[in-house]
Amino acid sequence: MVDHIRTAPAADAELVELIRDRALFARLETVRLISIAKTGHYASGFSCAEILATLYYGVMNLRRGEPDWPDRDRFLFGKGHAAATLYPLLADWGFFDPAELDGYTRLGSPFGDHPDMTRVPGIDFSSGSLGHALSTGAGTAMGLRMQGRPSNVYVLLGDGELHEGQIWEAALGAAHHGVSNLVAIVDRNGQSLDGPVDSVTNLEPLTDKWRAFGWETHEVDGHDPAALLTLLRSIAADPGRTRPAVVIAHTVKGKGISYMERDFGWHLGWLAEPDERAAIEELRSNR
Repeated sequence: MVDHIRTAPAADAELVELIRDRALFARLETVRLISIAKTGHYASGFSCAEILATLYYGVMNLRRGEPDWPDRDRFLFGKGHAAATLYPLLADWGFFDPAELDGYTRLGSPFGDHPDMTRVPGIDFSSGSLGHALSTGAGTAMGLRMQGRPSNVYVLLGDGELHEGQIWEAALGAAHHGVSNLVAIVDRNGQSLDGPVDSVTNLEPLTDKWRAFGWETHEVDGHDPAALLTLLRSIAADPGRTRPAVVIAHTVKGKGISYMERDFGWHLGWLAEPDERAAIEELRSNR
């Protein structure tokens, strides 16, 4: 059971279509970038493509070409190993020249398998070691609030990442301090590098856990841009928020490529050229 969900206007059909388009773009670019690196995290990126596209094109307050605008909303990518899916969206926002991605993971390139905030414009957190993003996000949100800025902070976590104890320390602290400009989104795809998440360590009842820690809780289909857009906008627009919010986004790891879906073996991999062409064709056909 989730907390009360506020009434919000129906998602704009044109914007929903744009989000779907940008999610496909992010998946196709993920395939292209991994073909350069010869290894990468297809499945982890595919599961959160709609979440990223919804945040960047329908929810977050950003300025095109101004990655350091002080009043921007912040995004922290806990599951930073899926950075290949995020980089193309940052380039699309004009934060850097898209041609720079052609050197992805090559010697001297700022674009690594994990994002580096000191080298990549638009990255608000250098992630890679799982479990730190929520703590940093809570601190960032508190700092912005102390400065009187209107910014919200969004933290995207993998569900396997919730096995890290620091996540729950941060959840306790954020609720205690009423960090109401903090929104955590859990990419609940059910799979991790070690296998099914709940077989490694069971997280359920997950929504009840977050509620018990003092968070406003919601659940949503993480591949439904209209539902994501309506929910995330309603959270951001609520003037009465007094506590942090968490969205459990139910997703499919590897979404869009049939043989990758729910196969934890594709957490890390590489497609040979014929398989890459087939994957691109399947992604386009699923659109």
